[in-house]
Amino acid sequence: MTNQNTDPSTSSYYVTDAFYEGLMRDFDSWDDDALRIDEGPNHVRASAMLKREARYLDQGRYQDWLSLFAAECAYWIPGTWHRGDPRREIAFAFHDRRQLEDRVYRLETGFAWSQTPASRTSRMVSNIEVFSTRTPGIFMVRSNFHTTEFWNGEMRFWIGNAVHRLYTHQDGTMKILAKQVNLLNCDENIRNPSITL
Repeated sequence: MTNQNTDPSTSSYYVTDAFYEGLMRDFDSWDDDALRIDEGPNHVRASAMLKREARYLDQGRYQDWLSLFAAECAYWIPGTWHRGDPRREIAFAFHDRRQLEDRVYRLETGFAWSQTPASRTSRMVSNIEVFSTRTPGIFMVRSNFHTTEFWNGEMRFWIGNAVHRLYTHQDGTMKILAKQVNLLNCDENIRNPSITL
């Protein structure tokens, strides 16, 4: 049985100063054209994973979506266009594994008031670029997204770019270490998203 203090589903033990510093380092200056991977198996796997993630969310398959993340992970929606530091600047969301599991649990109860009725969504993912890193098996992936949400008679649009930090699992699949969602209008007065972006 896993010790509760080291189980990311029940404890935020890994979210330390060192974790934040690593996150800031990982998401700074990663998009060097010299590191871009234009083709090959890693590009194919990363593209397929992003498309699968969009499909799972559109279909409300939240447990399947959660399975795409590593055990120790982060999900981040900055409130500033230059991304900033989540320790010091406003974010729409900054979730570790435990908080992501809480979010999925609430959505699956059917009693999440902001999702009653449940939103219908259609996600488009494009302009996928894959970049290698100094760490073997770890990649940065940038994509553009356009999510259309229909909820309670209202149509809303969520547009921007996402950056995924992925690692290659021993079975050849890719897992999300961190996902950053950069909304185009993040510095405007917008209602907090009740859908998972």
